[in-house]
Amino acid sequence: MKVEQIYTGCLAEAAYYIESNGEAIIIDPLRETDPYIERAKKDEAKIKYVLETHFHADFVSGHLDLAKKTGATIVYGPTAQPNFDAKVAEDGEVLKVGNVSITVLHTPGHTMESSTYLLKDEEGNDYAIFTGDTLFLGDVGRPDLAIKQGEITEEDLAGMLYDSLRNKIMPLSDDLIVYPGHGAGSACGKKMAKETFGTLGLQKETNYALRADMSKEEFIKEVLTGLVTPPQYFPKNAMMNKMGYESFDKVKERGTHALSVNAFKAAWAEEEALVLDTRDRDQFSKGYIPGSIFIGLDGSFASWVGALITDLKQPILFVADNNKVDEVITRLARVGYDNPIGYLEGGFNSWKEAKEDIEYVEELSGTQLSEMDYKNMAVLDVRKKSEYDAEHAVGSENFPLDFISQNMAEIKKNTKYYLYCATGYRSLIAASILRARGINNVVNVTGGYKEMVETPIERTEYVEQVTEL
Repeated sequence: MKVEQIYTGCLAEAAYYIESNGEAIIIDPLRETDPYIERAKKDEAKIKYVLETHFHADFVSGHLDLAKKTGATIVYGPTAQPNFDAKVAEDGEVLKVGNVSITVLHTPGHTMESSTYLLKDEEGNDYAIFTGDTLFLGDVGRPDLAIKQGEITEEDLAGMLYDSLRNKIMPLSDDLIVYPGHGAGSACGKKMAKETFGTLGLQKETNYALRADMSKEEFIKEVLTGLVTPPQYFPKNAMMNKMGYESFDKVKERGTHALSVNAFKAAWAEEEALVLDTRDRDQFSKGYIPGSIFIGLDGSFASWVGALITDLKQPILFVADNNKVDEVITRLARVGYDNPIGYLEGGFNSWKEAKEDIEYVEELSGTQLSEMDYKNMAVLDVRKKSEYDAEHAVGSENFPLDFISQNMAEIKKNTKYYLYCATGYRSLIAASILRARGINNVVNVTGGYKEMVETPIERTEYVEQVTEL
């Protein structure tokens, strides 16, 4: 028996590969199928099942393409109603794979169909649980994503989650390995640990949601406290996972269309496309195509695309380093952006060589800003409210990047704004968006707040610590 976790840091997502005696299972795969198919080929194994713990909201799964390419059966837990051929398993049903077995445990709460998969080894002993978004290390899945107006509330789901944890998971052996669907950094929970797997016994000792003396009312209150509005793309991804989507191969073929400068400009006008610059932030700030938006691959690219581009069908042209084209398309598709229509051949250098207009972002370091009388300047903190509430520069205003579109009315065209985040990545995204909307008098603070706090402490103010989501 082989069990491997395939972890993708930019989405804080864990998929799993299990193999026994020439048969394999993939649990919660990402959109691209090659890594899983190649892994099975290495073992000369046939992928028998693609197990889905639930209809994911934070990424588009690769279940449909993987099943078509391998002949594997897609499996969901009870109550799931997918719009494609799949096995909807019963609670307690056992799936045989080689010399091991998987028992389906229906664990509603994060969503109605959420299920945990219990792996038993060749001797029939409980070995591990694959919990999806039901149980994380240090946390549990948020129960506010699958509410239905007039049918089910987040309190209802939280109550179901309490029952699932106590009736299905907590009675299991402390020695079981817990393999969750996400780690720290995912928006699917509040305070996940940095570790990506651990034992159930340790979770019973340390996870607030598994306290033995916690009542259902206490659980509901605690698990719902501190939740922030989920990213706008979450319900759209969940619907794609349930209803189906275009093959990733077709998306990739469309996106890997190299365009000359003139063709790029023509497509931009004809398709009303959004131009996305995915280069390193230092490269972008030193020169970029006027009107383009920066979201660099070196940060949480997919998550910020999902938070900021509201239309999943938006035609997207992109600027990238030549060896990053496939990566851009893949990471866009992982969160449902299936309409990249091409990229600038030769990258930004071809734009410069064609002597097209170029814009620049004014920048200064966190140290430089801290040495200025910034308390009398227009300083915007683009971090999340929880980060701002915990600690921020005196006199700065919170202008979260997550909600920049909703808060644009607060911006005054004749004011010079200094933007900072933790390190300079998010603030550069914000600066590019403001400049694309005609707010040109903005300055990005490179190094961000981390550099600013190296100056005397009186330049910052502290309030009660709030856990960052």
